[in-house]
Amino acid sequence: MKAGLSVLGPSIRSMTRYVDENLRDAEFRECDLTGARLIGVVMQDAVVDGLVTNLVVNGVEVTEYVEAELDRRHPVRVLIRSEDPADLREAARRLHAGWVATVERIRRTPGIEHRSVNDEWSAAQTMRHLVFVHDSWFRRCCLGSTELFTPMGIGPSVEPYREAHGLDPSLDAALDEIVRVREAQAAELEAWLGDVTAEQLAARAPVPDDDVWPPYARGRSVRKCLGTVLNETFEHHGFCVRDLDLIEAQDAE
Repeated sequence: MKAGLSVLGPSIRSMTRYVDENLRDAEFRECDLTGARLIGVVMQDAVVDGLVTNLVVNGVEVTEYVEAELDRRHPVRVLIRSEDPADLREAARRLHAGWVATVERIRRTPGIEHRSVNDEWSAAQTMRHLVFVHDSWFRRCCLGSTELFTPMGIGPSVEPYREAHGLDPSLDAALDEIVRVREAQAAELEAWLGDVTAEQLAARAPVPDDDVWPPYARGRSVRKCLGTVLNETFEHHGFCVRDLDLIEAQDAE
């Protein structure tokens, strides 16, 4: 939890009010805007990217429209939400195939994996974060592993987790090394999904009783922890492709 944010979120009394302010080109990054009200605003060419629910625009609740359109564009989202082990296996297969195609795209432009735009992670950093996600949310939470994380993984920026449990933020891993690790992780997940049952997924996650990330996983089901792995794999692939498109567009100018 970030400093200054309560569990219940900000109250109206504590909210910051902006009246007659010019917020053109403002950027809100990793901010809690729960309960925010934008009244009489001019919002053109704006981008909203995050966990958005119950969003009302000019009196219309638009979240369902947005979610339905995202499902239409990315059918794998429906599989990720399923409780059926067969659907989850197919979701993992499609996610892996998407990343394989993106890695092939990256290889066609050597060095692009280390370039970033708009202060986002590079493609290499994004894949290193997924190395960490697999170690923490799958191996620890679904398998109950107490092994150290893969050193190249990129985890939270907050202490004490940033360099904890084997992580080494100083590493500058090459693309081939990152891909080898991700391929091994994908194979491990595929093998596990090949045998897992609905009953096992519904069981309480065997998170080790220690202070290693993720601290808020205890009490969740194996299915919810797996959902984090699949969602992170999907979402970060979208971020990566978005930024590769931007870089290639810039290079083409």
